[in-house]
Amino acid sequence: MTADASDAVEIRDALLRLRRATGLPVAFGGLLEAGQRMRISELDGTATHALRSLVVTSGTGLGGKTVALARPCVVTDYSASRQISHEYDAAVAVEGLRSVLAVPVVVRHRVRGVLYGALRTAQPLGGRMLDAAVEAARDVERALAVRDEARALAAEAGAGWEQVREAHAALRALAPRIADPGLRAELLQACALLTADAGGAESAGGAGPSARVRLAPREVDVLACVAAGATNAVAAERLGVTPETVKGYLRSAMRKLRARTRGEAVVAARRAGWLP
Repeated sequence: MTADASDAVEIRDALLRLRRATGLPVAFGGLLEAGQRMRISELDGTATHALRSLVVTSGTGLGGKTVALARPCVVTDYSASRQISHEYDAAVAVEGLRSVLAVPVVVRHRVRGVLYGALRTAQPLGGRMLDAAVEAARDVERALAVRDEARALAAEAGAGWEQVREAHAALRALAPRIADPGLRAELLQACALLTADAGGAESAGGAGPSARVRLAPREVDVLACVAAGATNAVAAERLGVTPETVKGYLRSAMRKLRARTRGEAVVAARRAGWLP
């Protein structure tokens, strides 16, 4: 499920809670898109599809006013109200709505969406109904805030892993140039600590990735360079070999990993624990 889709689910669930808590027969809402426009994507209790995908611009209509002011707004008779503009009267009339409330979903001082509740008769919407609608919006706000934080942490972790992968590739390329066998072995052990398998592919014992897929050290070197975004020519320069040699190692690794492309080979090597 994409981020937008999961956020829309929060709106949908909030509309159900809004209807239950307020007793209002109709609820609808949506998330803001680029340019301070809100698209109504979720409907609950509607009799038609007139409101679906309706794009509401900030400052226009009841929902647009709510976006612009970042606070709840209510009208007792939508089509006759002088408190709002009337760009969307046709869609509202098709659905037969009269009294409507709109509540913003605000996360970190930014409006992210709008929840509406409505009656098909013109009568005041009491404070209890508005309070319940606001509480439904608060639920969405909390859920979106948590999701935003999780996405930010995931992005940071992803950036961190890219640095780990670049370091791994650089260390692998450096290892063959070290003449001292003991020092070279220590460097390769350090490389092994950066891989997904904490035991390391090249450590002794049969429990590591090598028990599943056996790759030669140079095949791992080439894959590490490819994973860091290097072309064959760049990988050859880093490893001190020819581009044709790099191609040979890469073809061999792809065959062992049952990969059809370079990208598939990198993914398979990571899953097997050969690469971070």
